[in-house]
Amino acid sequence: MLAITDLAKSFVAPDGRRTEILRIPQFGLAAGAQVALRGASGSGKTTFLHLIAGILTPDTGRIVVDGVEVTALRESQRDRLRADKIGYIFQTFNLLQGFTALENVRLGHAFGPHADRDHARHLLERVGLGSKLHHFPRQLSTGQQQRVAVARALASRPKLVLADEPTGNLDRQHAMEALTLIRSVCAENKAALLLVSHDESVLERFEDRREFSEINRLP
Repeated sequence: MLAITDLAKSFVAPDGRRTEILRIPQFGLAAGAQVALRGASGSGKTTFLHLIAGILTPDTGRIVVDGVEVTALRESQRDRLRADKIGYIFQTFNLLQGFTALENVRLGHAFGPHADRDHARHLLERVGLGSKLHHFPRQLSTGQQQRVAVARALASRPKLVLADEPTGNLDRQHAMEALTLIRSVCAENKAALLLVSHDESVLERFEDRREFSEINRLP
C-alpha cells in the first residue's frame, strides 16, 4: 500500500542555511496494516505525513501509494490522489469555518469516488455528534471539532489513513472512542493506517509501534 525509498527533505532558514530534517532510506506499509510512530515534537513526523500525502514534495526519493508514484505527479494530480485514496486527520483540524459539521465531512469525499451523504451523517453519529450535524465549527468545542476532522478523513473510504496526533485535543474518554473509530473504520475498509503520536496511552493500543528516530536516519 505504501512504499518509500531514499526519501530526503530539507528547508532553507531565513538566514539562507539549509537544514535537513528527514532522511528515510526505506519505509513501507502493507494493505490493512495499522502502525503507530512514536516521536517527539519537532522531530519531523508531520513533515513525513505531508510528504506521503503529496502536500509537500521531497528533495529526493520515491513515494508510492497503492501503486501510484506520488513523487512523479503534478500538484493537481496529487490533489486528486488525496481525494481518491488518502484520508488525513490533521493535528490542527483544518475545518472550513463557513460550513456545518455535516458539510465539512461531505467535503471529505466530494471530489472522490465515494460521495455518500448518509455515510457522512453516520460517521458523525459514530463520533457522538449526531445532534451537531448543522453546527458550524465556531459553535463546537475543540474536542468536537477534532471529531469532525476524524469523520471527514474517513468519509471517502480511503485506502490509506494518515493521522497526526488525532487525539491530542480530546479528553481521555473521547480520545479512546475516536481512536477506536479510526481503527475500526480502517479495518472495515481494509485501509492502512499510519498514526503519529507521543501519547503513550494511544501508542500502547497498537501492536506495531515504531520509533520515528529509527526510521529517520539523519546523520
